[in-house]
Amino acid sequence: MDVFWSRGYHATALPDLLRATRLSRGSLYAAFGDKHSLFLLALDRYIAEAIARMDVELAPHRDPVDGLRAFLAGYVDRTSGAHGRRGCLLVATAMELAGKDAEVARRAAGFFKTMEARLVDALSRAKTAGRLADGVEPASAARILVCFVEGLRVVSKTAPARAASQATADALLDRFVT
Repeated sequence: MDVFWSRGYHATALPDLLRATRLSRGSLYAAFGDKHSLFLLALDRYIAEAIARMDVELAPHRDPVDGLRAFLAGYVDRTSGAHGRRGCLLVATAMELAGKDAEVARRAAGFFKTMEARLVDALSRAKTAGRLADGVEPASAARILVCFVEGLRVVSKTAPARAASQATADALLDRFVT
């Protein structure tokens, strides 16, 4: 996953994968099939880890506004400093391959739909608790938040100050909740 993340799919060569996995060519092909299959497994792992984080941050037992703040704070943390300049494997993959690779496009779209659904749930719980600002609809706000955090992943490649990213995240969420 790290090799694909740092180099991109097309720039990753078989020797890079052999070094990273410490497998011989035959063992790599026996274990994973081919480069594309290995890449899809790496992407699946990345997505699973991201969904697991969301499930903790936006857990149904948690106050929904606190969960939304934790969700955004997590993205601010992941987009700050050297780690932030690394960017997001999923965003980079979507930019590189989604228009040309149906499996990648399906995975990226599925992840964004999952994120949106988790956010709709949290925002709906906030609405039920009387914590959503007047006129804010959970589905629209969720789409905006998905676009915001993924855009933050792109902007983070330019190394914005952590404080600026956090202030922007706070200002956005403050438009949605009371």
